Amino acid sequence: MKILITGASSYVGASIYSTLKEKYSVTGTYNSHKLFPELELLDITDNGRVMKKVSAKKPDVIIHAAANASGGWCEKNPELAVAINQQGTRHIVDSANAIDSKVIFISSFAVADTASLYGRTKIASEQYVKEVEAGYVILRPSLIIGLSPNTTNDRPFNRMLRNITEGTPAVYDTSWKFQPTWLRHLDGVILGILEQEIINKTIPVSVPELKTRYEIANDLPPKFGIKAKPENKHDDTPTFSEKLNKLKELKLPQYSYIQMIAGIITEIKGYLNDLK
Repeated sequence: MKILITGASSYVGASIYSTLKEKYSVTGTYNSHKLFPELELLDITDNGRVMKKVSAKKPDVIIHAAANASGGWCEKNPELAVAINQQGTRHIVDSANAIDSKVIFISSFAVADTASLYGRTKIASEQYVKEVEAGYVILRPSLIIGLSPNTTNDRPFNRMLRNITEGTPAVYDTSWKFQPTWLRHLDGVILGILEQEIINKTIPVSVPELKTRYEIANDLPPKFGIKAKPENKHDDTPTFSEKLNKLKELKLPQYSYIQMIAGIITEIKGYLNDLK
C-alpha cells in the first residue's frame, strides 16, 4: 500500500508519518519546515502542484494532515486560513478523485464551533472529503497532546514540554473543559483503519473524560518537578463532548484518561533520557 501524507512536518503529521513509514511505503510532504530529509515540498493551496504531486505518486491513500490549527491565527488571517484549511482540502479531494485514491482527513471537534473561522473551515472540508469517490474516513480529534517528532511547533503539549525541559513553571487555564486526544491514540486509530480497510466513516478520537489544561498540566509537569499554577482565563470556547461508540463498534483502539497520562509520562521520560 502506498500512502501520501500532507503536513508530515507538523506536530500531528510528523507523528503519523513516523508511525506509518515503519509499515508502509510512505511519501510525506512539507511546506515551510522540512523535519525529515526525505520529505517533498508541496503547497496545498496550489491546485496544479497538488494534482501534479498526487498524479506522480499515485498513492492508494492520502492522509491529509496539513492545516493551521490555531483558532487565533485563523481569525487574524482569514483569507490564508481559508486557502490552507479549506481550499487546500478541496485540492486534495480533487486530486484523489483523479487517481481513485482514498482519503483519511484529520478534522477536529471544532466542527461543533460554528462561531469560529477554524471550525467553519473544518466543516466545509468535511463536506469536500465526503465527495471522495474511492472512500474516505474523517477523524475528529480534540485538543491533541503527546510526544511528536516535532517538538518545536507551537502546540499546547510542546509548550508544556518546554516547561519541563527548561525547568520553568507555567500558568494553565482552568476554565475550558474538553476531551483530550492522545497523539499516539490517533496514530493507532489510523493503523487500524488501514488494516481493516474502513471507509466512509466519521470517527471522533479522544478519551471519554472532560479535563482542563490545568488538570492535564497538574498530572504531567509535577511528575518531573515542575509546578503547574492554575488561572481562570475565562476561555469561552464551547465544550465539545463526543460519544466514542464508533471506536468500539469498529474495533479501534480506546484509551482512558489515566491510560493516556501514563503513556505520555513514559514518552516524556524517554525523551528526557535521549537529551542526556
